[in-house]
Amino acid sequence: MSKQNIYDNEVFFNGYQKIRENKVNANILFEKPALFSLLPDLKDKSILDLGCGYGENCKEFIKMGASNVTGIDISVKMLEIAQKENSALNIKYLNIPMEDINNLNKKYDVIVSSLALHYVQDFEGVCKNVYNLLQKNGLFIFSQENPLNTCFTTGERWTRDENGKKLYANISNYSVDGKRCSKWFVEDVIKYHRTFSSIMNTLINSGFTIEKLLEPYPTEEIIQKYPDYKDNMHKPDFLLIKAAKK
Repeated sequence: MSKQNIYDNEVFFNGYQKIRENKVNANILFEKPALFSLLPDLKDKSILDLGCGYGENCKEFIKMGASNVTGIDISVKMLEIAQKENSALNIKYLNIPMEDINNLNKKYDVIVSSLALHYVQDFEGVCKNVYNLLQKNGLFIFSQENPLNTCFTTGERWTRDENGKKLYANISNYSVDGKRCSKWFVEDVIKYHRTFSSIMNTLINSGFTIEKLLEPYPTEEIIQKYPDYKDNMHKPDFLLIKAAKK
């Protein structure tokens, strides 16, 4: 199966960097607070971060008391920044795709992934490997693009009134799992859509118990401060799941 490495595309990477440099973005406002709210006490825990990117979360896990963190990413460009800006003695960064984590010869207490799994074709294989790498009672906590986003394939994304105001979000082909191509900085960025039931059943069939789901949306305070995020009341950007190996 193909393993996508879009973040090493120079144009894509530069565009992505500009978003992350803007401190008012959906990751900071919604995704990261939701992800960290699902974490257990990390004191003396061993952590694996799938698709660790810049390594910001890895550094934060150490601050929260983790004994060691392994961050993996398929992107050399991402890991160069991680090593430069978020290195520590008890953080190890590895340039491997998450599809190959079965080669890691170690058990972890918590395996985390932030907004990376929707790029993976073999979600079932990753889930099974994660289960095998976790200690008993270990946790798999991840965020991904919400299926209401990943499903969209054709037509207008929004239905608008005569003044152009967004009335509601449109969806298409929600029930059809599989590859989606879109333009985000560059053409043909590949993501994989899975319905909520496909995601849940894949985790359950891999042996996990689902403990919590989150679909973060903006508070009134955020909407007043950043009105553009009112869109998220129509469709959440993210889905977060906490699953346990019992």
